[in-house]
Amino acid sequence: MKRSLLILFCLIWASSAMAQIRLGQSRYTSSRPVNILELNYSKPETYRIAEIKAVGLTTLDETAILSLSGLKVDDRIEVPGEAISNALKKLWNQGIIGDVKILVTKVEGEDISLLLDLTERPRFSRVEFKGINKTQESELRDKVNIRGRVVREDVLNTAQRNIQKYFVDKGFLNTDVKVTQERDTTLPNSVKLRFDVNQNSKVKINEIRIFGNEEIADSKVKGKLKKTKEHARVSVFRDIYSRVTAATPEDIGNAVLHTDSVSKEDAKTYINKNFKLNFFAGSKYIPKEYRNDKENVINFYQSKGFRDAKIVEDSVYKFGKDEINIDIELEEGRKYYYRNIEFTGNFIHPDEVLAATLGIQKGDVYDKEKLDKRLNYDPQKGDDVSSLYQDNGYLFFNIQPIEVNVVGDSIDLEMRIFEGPQVTVNSVSIKGNERTSDHVVMREIRILPGQKFNRKLLVRTIRELSQLGYFDPEKINPDLRPNFEAATVDITFELEERPNDQIELSGGWGGFFGFVGTVGLVFNNFSIKNIGNFDKWDPLPVGDGQKLSLRVQANGRSFQNYSLSLTEPWFGGKKPNALSFSFNHSVQRQVDFLNRSNFGNELGFFKITGATLGLAKRVTWPDDYFSVSNSLQFQIYEFDQFGRRFGLSYASGRSNSLSINNTIARNNVDNPIYPRFGSNIMLSTSFTPPYTSLNQNLNSESSDEEKYKWLEYHKWMFDASVYTPLFGSTKFVASARAHMGFLGSYGNRIGLIPLERFVMGGDGMTFNNFALGQEIIGLRGYENQSITPGTLTRGSDDPDPFGGVVYNKYVMELRFLVSPNPSATIFLLTFAEAGNNWGSYKDFNPYDLKKSAGVGARIFMPAFGLLGVDWGYGFDEVNFIQNGVPVSRRGGPQFHFTIGQQFR
Repeated sequence: MKRSLLILFCLIWASSAMAQIRLGQSRYTSSRPVNILELNYSKPETYRIAEIKAVGLTTLDETAILSLSGLKVDDRIEVPGEAISNALKKLWNQGIIGDVKILVTKVEGEDISLLLDLTERPRFSRVEFKGINKTQESELRDKVNIRGRVVREDVLNTAQRNIQKYFVDKGFLNTDVKVTQERDTTLPNSVKLRFDVNQNSKVKINEIRIFGNEEIADSKVKGKLKKTKEHARVSVFRDIYSRVTAATPEDIGNAVLHTDSVSKEDAKTYINKNFKLNFFAGSKYIPKEYRNDKENVINFYQSKGFRDAKIVEDSVYKFGKDEINIDIELEEGRKYYYRNIEFTGNFIHPDEVLAATLGIQKGDVYDKEKLDKRLNYDPQKGDDVSSLYQDNGYLFFNIQPIEVNVVGDSIDLEMRIFEGPQVTVNSVSIKGNERTSDHVVMREIRILPGQKFNRKLLVRTIRELSQLGYFDPEKINPDLRPNFEAATVDITFELEERPNDQIELSGGWGGFFGFVGTVGLVFNNFSIKNIGNFDKWDPLPVGDGQKLSLRVQANGRSFQNYSLSLTEPWFGGKKPNALSFSFNHSVQRQVDFLNRSNFGNELGFFKITGATLGLAKRVTWPDDYFSVSNSLQFQIYEFDQFGRRFGLSYASGRSNSLSINNTIARNNVDNPIYPRFGSNIMLSTSFTPPYTSLNQNLNSESSDEEKYKWLEYHKWMFDASVYTPLFGSTKFVASARAHMGFLGSYGNRIGLIPLERFVMGGDGMTFNNFALGQEIIGLRGYENQSITPGTLTRGSDDPDPFGGVVYNKYVMELRFLVSPNPSATIFLLTFAEAGNNWGSYKDFNPYDLKKSAGVGARIFMPAFGLLGVDWGYGFDEVNFIQNGVPVSRRGGPQFHFTIGQQFR
C-alpha cells in the first residue's frame, strides 16, 4: 500500500513538472487568451508580433488605437518586457481609455499574436443647466463646451470652475454649482451631465475706506475705482442725517464718524462728501475689475506727479451675508517735477523741434501717462514725437525715456532715440471681405505701395474703412510685416464684415392721420453690375458699394409716401465722385369721416412729386476731409382745397420748384454710429431761378396763382457737430451741436413763399409730422410741430403762412457707450437743448429760446438701423391748437421715439 502511494505521488509530481515546462514553453497556445501581466517577468522571451488586434471599442477607431500603442506587426519585443509596458502607458496617457489589457492569443514558434482588450471611457452626450435663464445658458454653453468629450474628473472640474467664474465676473461671488451625472440610455457608452446652479445674491460693496492719502481726497481716489463702487442706501442716508439734525455731538460721533464727539456741521460735511446716492454705478464686487481699478488709482497718482505711489496693502472682508468692505492703504510718496530733458541719438530732427513737439517744460508736474502719449501716440492731437518720424517713413523709430537723475523732487530725463532706416511700402493687401469686392475696399486705402510709410495715412485708412459701414470698426486690424534689411513693409488690412443692409418695419401715430405704417429697405452694398450674376445675390446683388433705398409709408387713403434712391459713390470708377438719383411721391388727403352720406369721400389733397439728380466729390482743400456736392431738384406741388393751409389765397392749384442745391461739408468723425472724436460741419444752400427778374409783370399785387406758379426762394442751412471724449475714456463722449436755417427771397416783389418753411418741435421724424413741403426740425420736450408759426391759424379762412423762415437750435449731449458690439451697439445719453422758430425776420431774437432737458437711449442693429427713445421735459410755454382750441402751456414731459440718425 505504501509502495502504491509512493508511485502515485511520483507520477503526480512528474506530471506537474512536465506541465510547468509546457506552460513555460507553450502556455500561449491555450485557447484562453492570457494576460501578459500575469506572466513570469523573470523569464522574458523575444517574439515577433505576427498579429495585433483591439476589441471593446464603441466609438474609437481600431487603427488609431493600435497606432497610439506603438506596437505594430513585425516588431520584435520581449514578452513580458518594456515594449508592453510602454504600450500600456501610452494608451492610459490618452485619457480616453477606462481599462486596458494586453492578451496573448497565440504563439507559434517565435511569432506571437496580441489582443488589446479595451474599455472606453464614457462620453458626455448632453449638457443641461438648471437655475439660470436662457441668455445665461446660451453664454455658458460656449464656455462649457464639453459635449462629446470623454468623462474625466479634470474636465468636470474645469467646467465647474468656468461656470463659477462666469458668475463671479457678474458679481455673484457665492455661486454654488452642483454636478450630476446620469447614464444616457439613448446612446451607447454615454453620460448626461446636469449643472444645478444656485447664484445666490450678488455681493455688494458696503463701504470703501481709503487710508494714507493726504494729497488727494477720498472722493477722487474712489472716483478712479470706476467699476468698484460702494453701495449707498437711501435708508442709511436718511437715518444718519436724522441723527445729525437731532442727536448730541457724542451720538453723532459714534454713529457717523466712529469717534467720541464731533460737531453737527462737521458731520453734515462728512455726509455730503461721502454718502452719495449711487443710482447709475453698480456696487457689485468683481475681483477682475477691482484689480484693474487698483491700477487705475496708481496711474492717476502718477499723472499727478506721485511717481512712487503704491498700494501698500488692501483687504476685502465680509460686512454681512451679501456685503463686503474694502480697505485700501496708500503710500503716496513725494510729488515730482520734470527738470532737465535731453535727446540723444537724433539726427533727422534737432533737439529744439523734438522739445517743442514733446510739449513738456522744465517745472511741469511729472505725468507718466502724458509723457507716453506725447512720445508715442496722441490720438486727440496727432502731433506727438513719433509722428515726426513715422509720418515720414521711419517705421522702426523708437524712443525710450530714461530717468538718469533724481534729485529731491526733480527728475532728469534722457530721451534715447533710434531712428532706423526710412521704410517704403512694398505691398498692401486685404482679407476678410467676402461680400464686398476688392476694388471697393482698395479705393478707400490711402497708404499705397511705393510710398514712404506714413502712420497718419494708415490711421486715415482705418477711418475710411470704418465709414463704409461694411466692416466692424472695432476689428479693422492693419497687420504690418516690416523687413529691416530691405527697409520695406508689407501691410495687410484684416477685416470682419458685418451685415449693414437695413429693414425698416415701423408704425407711428400721426395725430389726425392715426396709425401710419412704414416699410423700408436699404441696401448699402448694392451692385448693378452683378444683377446678372446670381452667385452675388444676398438677397440682392451685392459687392460694389452702391446704395439702393426703397421706402413706403401709408395709413390707407389719408397719407402715402413713396421714395426711391440710388447712389454710386465712385461714378466712373476712378475718383470718389458720387452720382445720385432719387424720386419721391407723397400725397396727403382730407377724407370725410363725419358725414354719413359722404363718408369716405375725398374732400381735398396735397401732393408732392419730385426727382433729384446730384453729384458730390471729395476735395483736398483746405484739407481732404472736405466734400462738395451739387444737385438739381424739380418738384411739383399739387393741392385741392389745401392751399389755405399754407397761407395761400386760393384753395386749389399747382406750384413748381426747380432748385440748385449746394453743400460744402467737412467730416472727420471716427465712427458714424458712435463718434468719439472729430466734427461734422455742413453748409447747405438752395437757389431757384429769379423768376421775378425774368417776368417783370410779377409783383406783390399779382395773384397767388401767378406768384407761386414757380416758387422763388433761396434757403441757407448750417449744421455743426463736435465730439470730444471725456474723463480719459472713449466710452464717455460730449456732443455739442448747433443748427440754424434761413429762408429768403430775391426782393419784395413777391416776398417769402409759404412753402419750404421750417416746422419745429418733437422728435424731428418726417413720418410723424406729415408736414409736406416743409423742413422738419426736432426739439425734444415739446409736441411735434408745436413750435411753428402759423399753428394757431392753420386751416382758417385767413391764415398766416404755416412754418418759420428762420430758426436756431443748440444741443449738448453727454453720451455713454454701453455696448460696442456691432450686432447691437447701445449707448445712453442725457441732453439739454434749446431752439426757436420765427415767422418773420423782425420777430427774430436769438436769445428767445425754448429750452428742454432729458435722457435717452440708442441701439443700432444692422438690420434696422439706429433706433432711439428719449424722455424730455420742456421748460417753456408754447402756443398751439388742441382739439380745435388755441392753448398755451409748458412743454412738460414728453416721450419721443426715433428711427435713423437725426441731424437736426
